[in-house]
Amino acid sequence: MLQDRYQIGPDQIEALYQYAKFQFECGNYSGAADYLYQYRALCTNSERSVSALWGKLAAEILMQNWDVALEELNRLKEIIDSKNFSSPLNQLQNRIWLMHWALFIFFNHENGRNGIIDLFFQDRYLNAIQTNAHHLLRYLATAVVVNKRRRNMLKDLIKVIQQEQHSYKDPITEFLECLYVNYDFDGAQQKLMECEQVILNDPFLGKRIEEGNFVTVPLRDEFLENARLFIFETYCRIHRCIDISMLAQKLNMSYDEAELWIMNLVRSSKLDARIDSVSGTLIMTTNHVNVGIPRFSGMSRLSRT
Repeated sequence: MLQDRYQIGPDQIEALYQYAKFQFECGNYSGAADYLYQYRALCTNSERSVSALWGKLAAEILMQNWDVALEELNRLKEIIDSKNFSSPLNQLQNRIWLMHWALFIFFNHENGRNGIIDLFFQDRYLNAIQTNAHHLLRYLATAVVVNKRRRNMLKDLIKVIQQEQHSYKDPITEFLECLYVNYDFDGAQQKLMECEQVILNDPFLGKRIEEGNFVTVPLRDEFLENARLFIFETYCRIHRCIDISMLAQKLNMSYDEAELWIMNLVRSSKLDARIDSVSGTLIMTTNHVNVGIPRFSGMSRLSRT
């Protein structure tokens, strides 16, 4: 119909793609996104259509249209997962590209922390990380640490970190390994200080927000808060009486800061614990339930034996 009525054929449609690419390179991302959308509606070449979708995703990211960018990301993911690639290696490469581009969205979108966990923990994408993109474990680990609602994924994350410890390490993965594998609290404390520097110097994690005359790094603050909570919870599970000054040192806090932080934590989480201000200790009080021994019919016979 386009050919008959308007003399628009494959050459004109291809020209639309080239014009969109030209607009993108000139910095007119809005125009490029519109032209690429129209091109994909007219294009019959599947390879070219996927290329246009990558371009539209890039344009939406550069315009910081995070909701639209997330829609394009999901659309691209469906194509990558369902498309018949010329080789498994090519499909693997596309998945790795997708995860890298997703970082721009997930660390800016309001639901990004759930998104990165949902995507990276899928078997196909986790295999891609373990095969050829080990450095992405940093971002997955950070997302799990700061996302209190997805704490249930921590066990699976630790397993992956252990599997890949000979291929990739950074202070964030090492912090979790020190704490949950080696129970090395001194090592965890040292790695936590290194984590702060890693976050501040990472282009995705160290996003700064100006509030008047102050500049904050929200993700750093959330990471340190949750990481200290991890240290506290793990330490409390294996100790009954805890020296607050020693715990403050492990949390990299002053004594007064640590005492106030612990008081608020005990109050908010309803921990069965109390602070002895005289001795400067936190005492965990555990109520042991007397389960008792069930009386089976064969118990007396077993006892006699």
